[in-house]
Amino acid sequence: MAGNLAAFREHRSADLRKLAEEHLQHDLDQSDRNLLRSAGGKVSTHAKIGSLVGLGLGVYCAVRLRTMRLAYFKAFRAVEKPVEVRFADGRAEPIPDLSAQLAPSKWGDAATYFFFSLGGLFFGGELGFLTGTASASRSITKDPAAKERIEKAFKNYRVDVMKQEIQSLEGNKSTIGKMFS
Repeated sequence: MAGNLAAFREHRSADLRKLAEEHLQHDLDQSDRNLLRSAGGKVSTHAKIGSLVGLGLGVYCAVRLRTMRLAYFKAFRAVEKPVEVRFADGRAEPIPDLSAQLAPSKWGDAATYFFFSLGGLFFGGELGFLTGTASASRSITKDPAAKERIEKAFKNYRVDVMKQEIQSLEGNKSTIGKMFS
């Protein structure tokens, strides 16, 4: 049962990585491997640049929002506000001053910077990943023969992964049978 948890899959990922390396070495020639490395580098570069741009955009938006909140608060404080309410029976009730509760706080500023930065980082990183994937895909599909070899190698890799999974499941029949008995 513990084999299903991601924390215990270290051995499985090492096996899959080794299998992928074998397919890269045997099914592809050096130009195909270089093409794949270049495509992977494009995805990584686009994601990094997108993350940095997104982070900068998030901080910029947070600064603009903080400035706008501060301006609204100063305008609110400068406006003349009623101090009491008079009812029809002549009774007057004071209205509390809410200026202190509406003032921008350091905690609010910190939360604004944190969440806008995090959102910008996520948005920029994902957008960079998408543009990098599109660029990498274009570079791979530029050469039809290389594309065909890479697709064939990937299919062979998937077949081997499925064979290993079947062997793993067939080897665990006794363990599964023990759980149900």
